[in-house]
Amino acid sequence: MSAVPLAAQGDFHPEEEFQLDTWVDLGILSINKAVVYLWVGAAVTILLGIWIMRFGLSLRPSRRQTTGESVYELIQGQIAEGNLPSKAIGKWFPYVASLFLFIWILNIISFVPLPISNEHFELFGVEVPTFGLYAATSSLSVTLALALITFVATHYEGIRYNGPRRYFKSWIPAGVPKALLPMITVLEVISQFMRLISLSVRLFANMLAGHMLILVMLGLIIIFETAAAAIIAVPVATGVYIFEVAIVVTIQAFVFALLSAIYIGGAIEPEH
Repeated sequence: MSAVPLAAQGDFHPEEEFQLDTWVDLGILSINKAVVYLWVGAAVTILLGIWIMRFGLSLRPSRRQTTGESVYELIQGQIAEGNLPSKAIGKWFPYVASLFLFIWILNIISFVPLPISNEHFELFGVEVPTFGLYAATSSLSVTLALALITFVATHYEGIRYNGPRRYFKSWIPAGVPKALLPMITVLEVISQFMRLISLSVRLFANMLAGHMLILVMLGLIIIFETAAAAIIAVPVATGVYIFEVAIVVTIQAFVFALLSAIYIGGAIEPEH
């Protein structure tokens, strides 16, 4: 009697959780799961910002006000002040702060089970979406769009502050031999576009890997169709979940905002 492979006992396709089926077709644009998560993330970011920074401010700060001030000081001290020129902090601090909060919120809600799913179940005759985990930042199109905003802002500010000639001339290190000038120019142009790729891919890859690992570990229970698999799968999935929520979501938001500030600041004052 031939043995049936254990992996064939159940059917599990974790990659399907990241497929973006069109929910509403608007022609050029369409609404899918990632778009809805972006809407939710934007709404939560706005409400959180208003709640912790606008209402009930006093000389004797409450815990809520202390939290808001701590977040402000973190972004101001660790991201903005050391990387943006003083003349540009007033203009670009709101951007990098909003970027940090928005990405952090998107990452956090990706680990909160929400009824925003392609799968449905019937409840009292009504089809209801199942609760699931999904990260909008695990979609490359989302992270690429965020990176593109920073990319455009970087070069726009570089040209605005320095003029086109001085700005693009700053890309080439001083003292480069004329024979190497064409090669150095090409490499520098490529490196500028690599910033766009590195910003988007770093966030996308980290969030996708974390969610995929959790799904794969829990999927072992379905694949092997035995409770014994849960002895390993559940603790590992729980450990990854805690690690992602406690560390990865904040680090990825911080790095994205930090690099954005560095790129914009470097374009404004290229000599530094």
